[in-house]
Amino acid sequence: MRIVIGEDSTLFREGLASLLSHAGHEVVGRAADAEALVAVVGEQEPDLAIVDVRMPPDLTDDGARAARRIRQAQPGVAILLLSQHVETRHSVELVSQGGFGYLLKDRVLEVDDFLESIARVAAGGSALDPEVVGRLLGRPTTGALTPREREVLGLMAEGCTNVAIARRLWLTERTVETHVGSIMAKLGLAANVEEHRRVLAVLTYLAEYG
Repeated sequence: MRIVIGEDSTLFREGLASLLSHAGHEVVGRAADAEALVAVVGEQEPDLAIVDVRMPPDLTDDGARAARRIRQAQPGVAILLLSQHVETRHSVELVSQGGFGYLLKDRVLEVDDFLESIARVAAGGSALDPEVVGRLLGRPTTGALTPREREVLGLMAEGCTNVAIARRLWLTERTVETHVGSIMAKLGLAANVEEHRRVLAVLTYLAEYG
């Protein structure tokens, strides 16, 4: 897999590049700021761009905004955001198209899981860190979802199937299906968006109510 890394910490960037190289991937570009990242991805046309959410020049959400620009210009490039901070404003659009992941930087230390995640994202799937979602779901909200629907949504964020959610909450599978349908309707998600709509539901909710 051909990969570009966007990360302003030299130590983290080079450590990540070494990890990926040892795993058999080819790191074809590195960038320490958002503008350089967009440029090198444009030049190299990698399979995957791994992007720090907070990058120069502003050190706010420059990396996430750069990821949106990359996706708009090169929709075939998969995106994996890495962060120590939670940012969802730019994530809904990205995850709805697939080939998108959002992990905490600590997840890189779990090497096998991390490498599995980048393979899934590069193949067009999604990888959403449950801790990222869990932190925001724990905040008080005044959205339209009921407490039970928020419980169901939290378990969806962890990747649980309807069957697993039913077991965790001591509900029937049909009841869970009803809750999921209600969540999708309240969040205004089209019924025909199947492959990524569970992850999209989580991110939509966080962006609007988190």
